Formats: sequence, C-alpha cells, structure tokens
Amino acid sequence: MSETTRAVSHARVLKIALPIVISNATVPILGAVDTGVVGQLGLAAPIGAVGLGAVILTAIYWVFGFLRMGTTGLTSQAAGAGQAGEVAALLTRALMVGLAGGAAVIAVQVPLFAGAFLLAPASDEVEGLARDYMAIRVWSAPAMIAIFGMTGWLIAQERTRAVLAIQVLMNGVNVALDLWFVLGLGWGVEGVARATVIAEWGGLGLGLWFCRDAFGVPAWRDWPRVFDPVRLRVMAAVNGDILLRSLMLQAVFVSFLFLGAGFGDVTLAANQVLMQFLNVTAHALDGFAFAAEAIVGQAYGARRLAVLRRGALLTSLWALGVCVGIASVYALSGGAVIDLMTTAPEVRAEARVFLPYAVAAPLLGLAPFMLDGVFIGATRTRDMRNMMALSLLLYGLAVAVLVPASGNHGLWLALLFSFVARGVTLGLRYPALERGVGAGPAAP
Repeated sequence: MSETTRAVSHARVLKIALPIVISNATVPILGAVDTGVVGQLGLAAPIGAVGLGAVILTAIYWVFGFLRMGTTGLTSQAAGAGQAGEVAALLTRALMVGLAGGAAVIAVQVPLFAGAFLLAPASDEVEGLARDYMAIRVWSAPAMIAIFGMTGWLIAQERTRAVLAIQVLMNGVNVALDLWFVLGLGWGVEGVARATVIAEWGGLGLGLWFCRDAFGVPAWRDWPRVFDPVRLRVMAAVNGDILLRSLMLQAVFVSFLFLGAGFGDVTLAANQVLMQFLNVTAHALDGFAFAAEAIVGQAYGARRLAVLRRGALLTSLWALGVCVGIASVYALSGGAVIDLMTTAPEVRAEARVFLPYAVAAPLLGLAPFMLDGVFIGATRTRDMRNMMALSLLLYGLAVAVLVPASGNHGLWLALLFSFVARGVTLGLRYPALERGVGAGPAAP
C-alpha cells in the first residue's frame, strides 16, 4: 500500500514529524559554535561581525521560504494523484527557482547589503568584517535557496529522515571546518564564512543524491512539461500568495519588537528574551505542521476526504500534546530559563512580569500553526493570504486600542489576539477546503 493511500496512523505522523523536530533542534548549535570559535580570537568585533552578517543573510534567505512551502503543497498533491512525472518535474522547477534566486542575490549583493547596513548600522570595524563575511557567504546563496525547494519536495513524500541527514551533514561539516579554518589556519571571520559555503554546497549535493530516483524518470527533463505555462502560473500564484502571507506575518512580529522598544531598553530586552520562548515553540511544532502538509496534500490530490480529515486531526492532536507540554514547562520553569538567558536583574524581573503571555502563546498559537500546514498541503494559499491580511488588520486595531491603555501588557495581548484571529479566520475557511476535495486540487 502506498504512502498516499494507506491509513493515517500515529506512527506515520511521528515518522514524518520527529526527524524535523530533531533537525530543528540542531540549528541553534551551529550558531553557538560559530560564535564560540570566533570568540576564541579574543576580540569583540569578529563576534559582532559574524552575528550581524548571519542575521542579514538569514533575513534575505527567509524571503525565499515560500519555495519550501509551495513545493511541499504542489508535490504532495501530485504524489497523491499518482502523477509521478509531475512529481519529478516539480523538483526540477524548484531547483531552477532556487538556483536562479540565489544567482539574483549574488548579482544584487552590493545594493542589498548596503541597504541592510542602513537598517542595522554598526561600527566601522564590525561593518567591515561583516561585509567580508557576507561577500564570501553569498556565494552559497544558490545552494541554500535550492535546498528550500528540495526540502519541500522531500517532505511532501514523507522523506523527512533525508531532511534530517542533510541538516546533520551541513552542521557537522560546518563545525569541523570552523575549527580547522579559524583555530587551525587562523582565517578568522573569513574562515567561518568559507566553512559555511562549503557546508551548504555539500548539503545541496547530499540532497541531490537523496533525490536521485527522480532523475531516473525522464519527466524531470521533459522541458515542455517543466515549462508548461499553466503549471508555471499555478506555481507562481501559490508561491506569491505564501510570500505575501509570510511578509504580513513577519510584519506582526517586527512591529511587536519595534513597538516594544518604545517602552524602554529593559522592556525591549525582556520582550526579546520571551520571544525566544515563542521561537522554541515554533521549532517544536514544525514537524507536526510539516506532517499535516504532506498527509493533507496527498489526500487532497487523491480526493480522499476521510484521509485528509484524519491527517489534520492526528497531526493536530500530537501538536496539542506538545503545546500543553511546552506551556507547562514555561509555567513551572520559565523563571529559571529567563535567568539562564540574561544576568541583568532588571531584565529578569521585567521578563517575569510578562511570562504568563509566553505561557499562553503555545496554546493560542496551536490552531493557526496547524491550519497553516493543512492549508499549505491543500494549496489553499489564497485563503491563507486573505485571512492573514484580515488578521493583520485586526492586530493593528488591537494595538491601537490596547497599547495606549495598557502599555506592554496591551502589546502582548494584541500579539496573542493576532494568533486567535488567524486561527478563527482560517477555521472559518476550512469547510471550503473540504468542499474543494471533491472538485480536485485547489486553484491558488
């Protein structure tokens, strides 16, 4: 029985989700090693340069995150419909978009980086070192963005162990080369950048090896199919909707931090500490949202409503368990975690005041997070875009009402209200998603 048609079980959900959870858990390790290795140089500027350069490049690459989500939705539906040729062609399209996007970043790096430093100014020494770091690292942009598409393609077919292997390889190579290039050869900041470039191209190479079966199907280079105008328009529409939705979602979090800055440095620092609690929650839930994308997408393509419902239900039940567990840990041990993250007494005290909002966030964020996975799998991206726009408007209204009255408490309430708004608005669109199963794959 194929992955597409067999029943959805707890074991199937965990098989998809757990490798992603483990993969996400390895991500902070690399940043810590980069910082620690450069920190052995005994100077402050290289640490700041690597941190600033990495943040800027991560923000640029984040724009291309639509490629991962869009590829997962489209590929899972094609797999569910038994369209092996289209599955192979989608890999080609995703890789081409990723490589072209990376080439574009390289081509416009000068104005792009200049604009970034205008938004995030630093000392002349730090900025100079960060530019050196970014000028090297940017050459792996095609590999990194192509990996987004390839990861989405693998997730769509429930091959998340391969995704974990790619992440482990990249992190392992990066750490080993960090130690050699920086501590052994004395290359400093440039050594960190070169290690990352080699690791990211190595990750792409391993990913292509995992995708080798697709290259055994002639459809991967069936150029009339690959460049079919109808399919390209669908892919562009899906990815465009996801990009707009993601930009609006990012606007909520960026505005939260900017507005928090108006309450003083201590409150800003406390908000930043508590935002890390939300980041941990998001990383923990990714695996189950990805499982929903794959299972729902395959069921949607196969026109199997019962499988779609069970996939959405089981993945959400596991996510609920994770959210309850995380909220409990935050409630019982949040103060201790805050103390680990900062030694400033005033920031510790302020973060504790607003800790209850971080405890509530996983529970209130469950519905929108998991519904995002369901809607991505069904490629109901127009609904995602429109409901995010409505939620952003409601968030803005909440900020206008609550912040003047309650300060930072009002800001946190507005953020949590945006979670509820996203969950409710997407939930109201869910019946239309189910009706679309009988009509076939959704138009974006």
